[in-house]
Amino acid sequence: MKKGEHKHEHDSEHIHSHAHYHSPEIKKKQINRLSKAIGHLNHVKAMIEEDEDCADVLMQLSAVNSALKSLGKEIINEHMTHCIIHAIEDGDTSAVEEFQKAVQKFI
Repeated sequence: MKKGEHKHEHDSEHIHSHAHYHSPEIKKKQINRLSKAIGHLNHVKAMIEEDEDCADVLMQLSAVNSALKSLGKEIINEHMTHCIIHAIEDGDTSAVEEFQKAVQKFI
């Protein structure tokens, strides 16, 4: 399998693979956003360890949640505009079904 390709196995023993590429700029942006969310989550952990006010903890958790949802939406958009189009062009229509399941779990 080439770099950037993914092999997927499903319960029905159906196997497909398609090229999966993300630009370095987009990956860097997404990783930076995730790193910020991790930093905020570590702060929430410290707040709980230090017995800080529960309302403040919930506000910080809300911010982390919002950041992760935003990143998820960005990843969905990226996947739809690039990966799904390429998978369909490669004749890999099962990738659409797989993506739909992932989106349902996300939302």
